Amino acid sequence: MNAPASALSTAETLRSALAGLLDGLPPRQAAQAVERLIATYRGATPTHTPILRDRADVAAYAAYRMPATFAAVRSALEAFADAVPGWTPGDHIDLGGGTGAAAWAVSATWPGDRPVTVLDWAEPALALGRELAAAYPALHRTRWHRSRIGAALSIESTDLVTVSYVLNELTAPDRAALVDAAADAARSVVIVEPGTPDGYARVIEARDRLVAAGFHVAAPCPHSAACPIAPGTDWCHFSARVSRSSLHRQVKGGSLAYEDEKFSYVAATRAPVTPAPARVVRKPQIRKGQVLLDLCEKDPSLSRATVTKRHGDLYRAARDTTWGAPWPPDADA
Repeated sequence: MNAPASALSTAETLRSALAGLLDGLPPRQAAQAVERLIATYRGATPTHTPILRDRADVAAYAAYRMPATFAAVRSALEAFADAVPGWTPGDHIDLGGGTGAAAWAVSATWPGDRPVTVLDWAEPALALGRELAAAYPALHRTRWHRSRIGAALSIESTDLVTVSYVLNELTAPDRAALVDAAADAARSVVIVEPGTPDGYARVIEARDRLVAAGFHVAAPCPHSAACPIAPGTDWCHFSARVSRSSLHRQVKGGSLAYEDEKFSYVAATRAPVTPAPARVVRKPQIRKGQVLLDLCEKDPSLSRATVTKRHGDLYRAARDTTWGAPWPPDADA
């Protein structure tokens, strides 16, 4: 699926707001902060102090990670929006939102301004998020509040709660309490984690709690039944393409202008849903005269579809489809 003009415009505004953020910060200091943040966010050990400790950390995080977080959350929200046509959140709470990437992604998905509350433990992150949002009129009604994200968190009633790249920072009891609190407060909940086996496990744990609380899974799954992946054998994740900044290239090396952010997610709601008939859960394999599609089906089950030239228009659609898209292609029409 191609991103609509509003999403592209929002992404460009975000890139512009981030430009020059590292001016005055020694490149070596920025790179060291990024390397530490990567290790923490990809890890499985809960932290007992805010990950974003000072302005240098926050600047490095925003310049390096915010575009990737935006792209992943935006991709999850797009799939969610397809499954709840006509629904628009009247307000939004972002738990552990840091510099506000999810708030930008929600605005890109459902244009217009709305009351937004970003809650995070790190005051430097909130301060920079407030500064960046000043460049984007759609976020002018955003409140930035310091709050510890955990079992004791109190959440006001809201249409939408997002939780992105946060659960890995919490203990198992705090994760469960946070998901339960979100389910109690929100009509819809979208959770995004790194696209690793551990990230997927946290998403499945949250998904099970949301379903038990009466939510319907809108995406990525085409059903609300148990995930058909046998535990420990594989994991469900997707990919979002992100333009690489100079800091990306400095830290990771290489010359490509982009990288692919791998993420796992669940989007669930109490609203009526029209989930995809099936979803492409691996990168399509394009071979001579045929396309192999790995699908999660409504049954629920996993299957592989082979689409060949004799399928005509469907074959052409299969060649154009992407990892994470609904299948067949008219599913999101």
